[in-house]
Amino acid sequence: MEKKATGAREFVASIEAEFRRFQAAGEAAMAQLSDNELLSAPDGSNSVAVIVRHLSGNFLSRFTDFLTTDGEKPWRDRDGEFDEKPIGREALLSAWARGWEVLLTTLGTLTDADLMREVRIRGVAFAVHEALHRALGHASSHVGQIVFLAKALRGDGWTCLTIPRGASATYNQNPALDRPTGHAAALTAQREKRTP
Repeated sequence: MEKKATGAREFVASIEAEFRRFQAAGEAAMAQLSDNELLSAPDGSNSVAVIVRHLSGNFLSRFTDFLTTDGEKPWRDRDGEFDEKPIGREALLSAWARGWEVLLTTLGTLTDADLMREVRIRGVAFAVHEALHRALGHASSHVGQIVFLAKALRGDGWTCLTIPRGASATYNQNPALDRPTGHAAALTAQREKRTP
């Protein structure tokens, strides 16, 4: 069977689906943490709160006026994003949501023609598709840190976000989490069960 060529919109949609998976994973991990655990920075690492502020700041800076202005906005205080300071769960999740909203809204506006356009980050030129891959890698690493910290903080109380240990054979009979949309939906359902 011959596959038909896909346009840039399908390419962007696949990247968007992975972003949504990472968003859902971060939210499912944070839902397992107490307010104090969100602020905990074991062994001098960044707390979940710091990582959230940094990722949100990055998304706001990179994807506000994405095609027309430099991705490192003059109003961004990147260094300040790493300051450990008290923040409540509601404010933290609001900052998280704001960053993701700007990113996902921008992705939804991109056309086939936009994918080969040039954007700048700190004055360095990137094709739009390169900037999207760069942002996806950045989000992946920081959501991975959030999940790692949450798992370490919860210990035996951790609920796995992917395939639990020892359950690979069972999972392989129905690999529902392999597609990003299915995995994001499962993570969202898991988070909603934990939310009062």
